[in-house]
Amino acid sequence: MCGSIGTRIRKYLDERRNHRTRLVTKDGRCNIEYGNIKYSKHFAFLADFWTTLVEARWRFVFFNFTATHTLTWFIFGLLWYWIVRNNGDLTWQNPSPDHTPCVWGVAGLTTAYLYSLETQTTIGYGVRALTPHCPGAVALVTIQAVLGAIINCFMCGVIMAKISLPKKRAKTISFSPMAVISPRNDYLCLSIRVANLRKSLMIGSQIYGKLLRTTTTQDGETIIMDQVNIDFMVDSGKDNLFFICPLTLHHIIDKSSPFFEVAVDTLHNQDFELVVFLDGTAESTSASCQVRTSYIPREIMWGYSFLPIISRSRDDKYRVDFSNFSKVVPVATAHCAYCFHNIKGHHHHSREGQDNPGFEVIEITESQDATKM
Repeated sequence: MCGSIGTRIRKYLDERRNHRTRLVTKDGRCNIEYGNIKYSKHFAFLADFWTTLVEARWRFVFFNFTATHTLTWFIFGLLWYWIVRNNGDLTWQNPSPDHTPCVWGVAGLTTAYLYSLETQTTIGYGVRALTPHCPGAVALVTIQAVLGAIINCFMCGVIMAKISLPKKRAKTISFSPMAVISPRNDYLCLSIRVANLRKSLMIGSQIYGKLLRTTTTQDGETIIMDQVNIDFMVDSGKDNLFFICPLTLHHIIDKSSPFFEVAVDTLHNQDFELVVFLDGTAESTSASCQVRTSYIPREIMWGYSFLPIISRSRDDKYRVDFSNFSKVVPVATAHCAYCFHNIKGHHHHSREGQDNPGFEVIEITESQDATKM
């Protein structure tokens, strides 16, 4: 029991340590903070207030929605109170029996606020109503109706824009939790797997990677976040992927690859982060989105290959088994890229397979038309 708790604590601390050291988390968020920004630069966020509101957290959006409407109702309520007070309509002013009010049913500040709310929301309970005897009241109800419509359109637009953000579509694109290195088609490849959980396609999908590491130049300058391009491809190429089913993407480890000097016994001692990007356009909304994830050395398995995931069913349909999405099997692989290219038969054998944590295992029957996650 104590050993199990200790293992969980160590695993939790390792996850926290890995989260802090990543530039990009597994779910695509950037782990970076900005400091020493001049105060004057903050006004740029106010100038671009639309983007600021759309990118704000939901609690701030709801607070702004509620505060904006409540404040405008109260301000116009004060203006209505001022109009009826100048006309002598209030109860404490003791209007005469033949007095014609500007607004029927408004006799105090509370009723003025209620009339302002009813006017801007077009409720109209029938108790309070405007009379045509006060030109200022007619002008004020026109202004409030127009301003209320503008506020409603703006705040509803913010909510709709926030709901339809492209990053929501990106949550239905998932990468394998681990990357693998194994031979494929006479090449030593680093492979990852990516899946689109929706049936709607990602049009014009392109995938690429950046290797982030700390390097030192010949002049002694230390570059904390040196970026090296990493090309990924499928059998048909690397551009305009036909992303209708899960794909296994490969990076060829040759002499031009930054992984050429890495070996099986030195991989986990390296200090780098492989960030993978997938850019595409959602077919249903035509919105461009980018999906990101990252792999650190301990999340790259040398000498393993992904299990097959696509097959044909008896009724001649293509079947995707997501239970194998993140499962790997050991394959004979050279100890290093140099050995693979120069020393034939020099292979490293893994003893057993390993199941990586990933998708939830599901049952897929022959009669199912869609895969439910």
